[in-house]
Amino acid sequence: MIKIKEKGGKKIVQKEDALREGLMLVASSKIAMLGTIDEQGYPNVKALIKMENEGLKRIWFTTNKSSKRVSQLMRNPKSCVYFVDLDQRRGLMLTGTTHIITDSQSKRRFWREGNDKYYCLGMFDPDYAILCFTAKWGNYYHALSNITFRIPIIPGS
Repeated sequence: MIKIKEKGGKKIVQKEDALREGLMLVASSKIAMLGTIDEQGYPNVKALIKMENEGLKRIWFTTNKSSKRVSQLMRNPKSCVYFVDLDQRRGLMLTGTTHIITDSQSKRRFWREGNDKYYCLGMFDPDYAILCFTAKWGNYYHALSNITFRIPIIPGS
């Protein structure tokens, strides 16, 4: 349970609580919103299925290599990912960069049953790509309070 302190009538979320609660939100979420920047500099948002995460630092998604999102990320990898729990009225925005991965080892790792309906040539379909989002900053929101924090570095990364 998150502890919210009040300071001068304002509710304040503690960084340790935000990190812990943010990680629980990511772990329990199946879908996240990926924000990218289009050719004219405008933000674009798309819901994607979260495949895996490594703490709050790295999050993987799969998508079509031919998609608009991939071409935007190739031009500008700056991006954000947003997770939300509407019932608890909490959210986490992670800001960082997203890179496109197409090697066969990664394709095997993230392939799931049912993916063939999107990639008719199977696991090695040239249109099958993995997005690896790496976070630098986070902003956790809960109970009319939010806190911005740097994402801790994962040892060995």
